[in-house]
Amino acid sequence: MEFGSIGNEYKYDLTAKKFQVAFAFLRREDLGELPEGWIELGDGVRASVQHYTTMAAETLSFETHEKFFDIQYLVEGEELLGACTRQGLQVKTPYDAGNDVTFYEDPALFGQVLLRGGDYVIFAPEDAHKPRCLAGEAMAVKKIVVKVPV
Repeated sequence: MEFGSIGNEYKYDLTAKKFQVAFAFLRREDLGELPEGWIELGDGVRASVQHYTTMAAETLSFETHEKFFDIQYLVEGEELLGACTRQGLQVKTPYDAGNDVTFYEDPALFGQVLLRGGDYVIFAPEDAHKPRCLAGEAMAVKKIVVKVPV
């Protein structure tokens, strides 16, 4: 699954080496044993290993990134992610260049993606997403967010 708007379908080459680096890492057998933190993968690609408990969607915010794609891969657990284009969203917290993130108010309508262990979704800079949302009930998850440079 990928997410995007018509008109952007040729904007990015998802077969480029940097994406190959990302997916080669995600095919590793030991992802569930990796400690939390950042791992440099090469070609400007890096992975954030995360362990947390999902939360109520209303306590979280939509976000976008300018410099990186997010490949959000769930190792264990279940998580809902809000998803929509960022066009027309109301900024909640202006762009933080150090963390490459802008936060937004919830739009009136948006989609959701359910991730279970082994599932991933790719968010481009045009795509707003709300990660860490509970899917029914709060659950401990292990997730890897791979940052692929634009």
